[in-house]
Amino acid sequence: MGLFNYNIEKYSPKQLVIIPLVLLALSLILLSVNMLTTGFPLTPGLEFSGGYSYSINTTQSDDQIRAAFTSYPLVNVKPASNGKLLEFGPLDETKRASLDSFINQSYPQHQPLSFNEPTFGKSNQSLAVLALIFSFIGMSIVVFVSFRTFIPSVAVVLSAFADIVMTAAAMSILGIQLSLGTTAALLMLIGYSVDSDILLTTRVLKRQGKLNDKLTGAFHTGIIMTSTTLAAATAMFIVSWYFHVDILWEISAVLLIGLVADILNTWLTNAGILKWYVLNGGGK
Repeated sequence: MGLFNYNIEKYSPKQLVIIPLVLLALSLILLSVNMLTTGFPLTPGLEFSGGYSYSINTTQSDDQIRAAFTSYPLVNVKPASNGKLLEFGPLDETKRASLDSFINQSYPQHQPLSFNEPTFGKSNQSLAVLALIFSFIGMSIVVFVSFRTFIPSVAVVLSAFADIVMTAAAMSILGIQLSLGTTAALLMLIGYSVDSDILLTTRVLKRQGKLNDKLTGAFHTGIIMTSTTLAAATAMFIVSWYFHVDILWEISAVLLIGLVADILNTWLTNAGILKWYVLNGGGK
């Protein structure tokens, strides 16, 4: 365990939580600005906004492709195994016919991949938001029933909430769209965050011994769990990036961001709140 040194004895609870809380506040501000300016906290993918995608065989650069499609709402250019993947925003029937004609003439070797109506995209948006909300509410209920103690339960819920918000803010900064795949990754993060936070809370509240010894023991167990998950997500990220498997790349990227956020929120935010709680007479 010499690789991991976790000794928070010399830090006060306030010192432990200040950095992650500042990051949480900045993340909330960023997502709020996005919501006010675009109507959505993250850039929605085709599944949520509606649009079209094509795979074309070409050696042109991204800039050359964007210049060729200036008359059309080209929102994304991605590498593909045989050229480029083009994603377009919503189009009316006339514009769609014009786009098909232009692609047929300019890129004979192409393949239409997907088509989503804007109304269907809006429906997907609502379902994704509901899935995240109900998952979070369900998680909160389980946590409060399990511990039946207000402050430790709030600490677990706050840490999980911070994981999702920080991950979403990082997605916005890095340009990772909210798609069905990244929504699934966010749902997975809720479960993983609760798992690590429950490990910490259970060790601190339900075991005998010195507080710092219990925190250190929980950290050693938790960081090994997180390290193995990070290794798996990193491997998936590299393989999916190399073979241009976009959905796996997006999922693994979100998981990597979320796992880093979880380390911060579990072992600083949650640990700091639990330390304050125990030092003020809570727990064993």
